[in-house]
Parts: sequence; C-alpha cells; structure tokens
Amino acid sequence: MTAQDVERDNPAPRLSRDADSPPNTHRIVALAGVRRHTDPPSVAEMSTDLRHQLGRTGEDLVLEHVQRLGYTLVARNHRTRWGELDLIIFDGTTLVFVEVKTRRASAAGRGPWEALHARKTSQVRRMAAAYLAEARDRPRSAEIRFDAVGVVIDARGRLVRLDHLEDAF
Repeated sequence: MTAQDVERDNPAPRLSRDADSPPNTHRIVALAGVRRHTDPPSVAEMSTDLRHQLGRTGEDLVLEHVQRLGYTLVARNHRTRWGELDLIIFDGTTLVFVEVKTRRASAAGRGPWEALHARKTSQVRRMAAAYLAEARDRPRSAEIRFDAVGVVIDARGRLVRLDHLEDAF
C-alpha cells in the first residue's frame, strides 16, 4: 500500500460550521460524510493545558533556583513506564531527583504539599530506579537523594513562594 492509497482511502477531514452555531464552534466532517469531533473542546481539556503550563513554569523557576545553588541539569521530564521525573540534577557528588509541585496562590489554601503523599513518593522512587537502570550517559555517583520543591505562583504568574526540601523522602 502506498501513501497515495492511504490518502485516497482516508481523505483529510474538512472544517464546517452550522449557521446557528457560535462563531468559535466547529465540527470536523470527513469528506465521506462521517461526522467526527462534533463538540468544541471541553473545559477539562483546556484546564489540562493550563495545568501543564503552570507545571512548566514551576519547573523553570526551580531549575533557575538549583542552578544558582551550583547544581547542573542532568535530565528534565524524563519519561519512564511509571511516569515522569521532573528534574534530575547533579552537584558533582550527589545525583538528585527533584519532584516539583506547583500551585496557584488561592484563598482556599491548597498548597503544593497536599499532592506529595506516600503513593507519589513511592512512584518517584520507582521512576528513579528505572532511570538508574536505563540511563547509560548519566553521571556516576555513590550518593542519590530525593528533593521536593513546592512552588506557589500568583494569578499574574509571579513567584509567591518556593520551598526546597532536601532529602524530602
């Protein structure tokens, strides 16, 4: 089967909009007449992207912080079968796995530490073990450590608080 056969059998979808639908609401209709994706993105989908952006901002702030302390970045967002390690840093003697928890400042008082529970720390340890077993180009170190950093950001994206707990778990 060639690329032309695939394109002929699976034509590209086209966008259309009903006359009575709001301006930003589109549905994708395949050329063969099969309707797909008729609803606009849900709020949950949009908030996932906002949470991802918030997490990325927190990781950026933590990376700047640990680099000021003399650490070098070994890996960022390293994927394993159990999840993603936020930051892996090295100070010349100790390989440090850093779990970053970022939250927006709110009146409800929900801070970043609420999400760092026993199940999460166990998951981070499993991910670290996988990294140590798989990563061949990592710095060799007799010492490893698990740090946690809580970041609070205000509504304008400015840093309110950064708490770095060394050897947190």
